[in-house]
Amino acid sequence: MSHSHAITRFDEPWHAEVFALTVALSEAGRFSWADWTDILGATLARHGQSRELDGGNDYFAAWLEALESLLARLGDAEPERVEDLRDAWEAAYLATPHGKPVRLPDEAMPVSSQERP
Repeated sequence: MSHSHAITRFDEPWHAEVFALTVALSEAGRFSWADWTDILGATLARHGQSRELDGGNDYFAAWLEALESLLARLGDAEPERVEDLRDAWEAAYLATPHGKPVRLPDEAMPVSSQERP
């Protein structure tokens, strides 16, 4: 499946990463691109952002919110777990010396659905 995407540049590395993750999840069949554009459009409308894709932080914050919402609806990302992981990444980032790789402690790593009791 090939998609035509309007974004050609990214201001921040995380913009490219969340974009690539969304495309990969869609191409892997987790959701259709039409479902994705519906939820992204609704999120942008709610945020009052009806302008062209420009790769800005406000746009990608809405993009991330839409992706988290869609994955929660599919049962792939429970909101509480997403928040816990976000907090764990922030704590790990703040505790990591500059230039060193940021690592999550083992207890913060997500549990796959096959490992859940």
